Amino acid sequence: MQNFYKKALFALILLLVVDALIACICVYQSYPSATLMPSGAGGLYWRTNTTTVATEGGGAAIRIVASGQRSLRFDFRLKRPAPYSFASAEMVFEDGNGNTVPVDLSQYDTISFTAKCNPLNILIFALPTFDATVSKTGDYLTYPSPLTFFSCDAKGVPVSLDLTRLTIPQWWYERMHLDLSHQSYKLNQVAKFVFGISQQSPRDLDSRVEISKLTLHGRDYRYLVALAVILVSSWCAFAFWFFRAHARELAASLDAKLRKDLPLVAYRQLTLEPFKDKEKAAVLRFIATNYTNSELDLDSVVAGTGVNRNKVNDFLKAELGITFTTYLKKLRLTESARLLTENPAATVAEVAYSVGYGNVSYFNKLFKEEYGCTPKTFRSVTVRSDVKPDSPASARTAADAQQDHHHE
Repeated sequence: MQNFYKKALFALILLLVVDALIACICVYQSYPSATLMPSGAGGLYWRTNTTTVATEGGGAAIRIVASGQRSLRFDFRLKRPAPYSFASAEMVFEDGNGNTVPVDLSQYDTISFTAKCNPLNILIFALPTFDATVSKTGDYLTYPSPLTFFSCDAKGVPVSLDLTRLTIPQWWYERMHLDLSHQSYKLNQVAKFVFGISQQSPRDLDSRVEISKLTLHGRDYRYLVALAVILVSSWCAFAFWFFRAHARELAASLDAKLRKDLPLVAYRQLTLEPFKDKEKAAVLRFIATNYTNSELDLDSVVAGTGVNRNKVNDFLKAELGITFTTYLKKLRLTESARLLTENPAATVAEVAYSVGYGNVSYFNKLFKEEYGCTPKTFRSVTVRSDVKPDSPASARTAADAQQDHHHE
């Protein structure tokens, strides 16, 4: 059994290592991300564009300074009075061939970036999304454009925005003659990202904005579900293998143990020579006849056979290499093993009493020390695997027949 436990421990450690690696991979994959700078780095292509709107005598000017490898920089200036003036720098999505197409961002729920502004500013982030029920292709004013605000300064502010909790402005519903209660939007057809000025943006000042480290983040729970399935399956498979292999190993161990004890039960056929050593025959016969007596001890054997106390132990050591106490214990336990296997209706207590043990707990302790399992487990394993220990009674009969043959 020791080899089996070593093998099981190795398999357990291997399973833990493999599951840990799979868990790391699945958890990592459950957080998809895409870097948008430069264009195409995260599989998303885009080009820059600017938009300006000025009414009521106001004015707005915006210019893209750089849209290179690391950042999107643009300058703008708003003139007074311009309550409705607007300017924005945009990242318009396109395919690898330069055609303008909306992109599916439904696997992402957060966008993060670093925003630098000089002077201090509050800007708008918006993402126009194509809605087949109301939008006209290419007419971005018909696209629902959920937005939110973020602040920035000259040192740079790390910004993280929840893409699923943006707000579609009221003016869009008024323009499209839609009910304000329809605030939902989808991220499966996003046309562009918009970085625009707000009502709090400075007027009559040259302003610069730099957006860098632009990254999309998401959560894909399918990988966590797959991880749970893999872990449950692997541990169930390990448990099934362990208990099945343990049962086989235990059955084989018990079979080997019982086979090893067969010579003991049959008194190793003892090559009895009654005419030469009648005392030895008397001792062995007395023990075989009275081992079920719970009061049997060395003094009882001496009294019942008239053989010297030292000779009793000498006989057993010479024939079996063990003392009287050990021989009696093994004889009783081997007989109890036979009874447990051949008499499934007998209780453990009944078996214990029938082989000379008045204390069931003590019997259980000795039995486990001898066979490595409790009597109940022994019975279930041996019955299932058809391990049948030979009968000590039949062994005694064989020994008796041999002695009778010598007498003849």
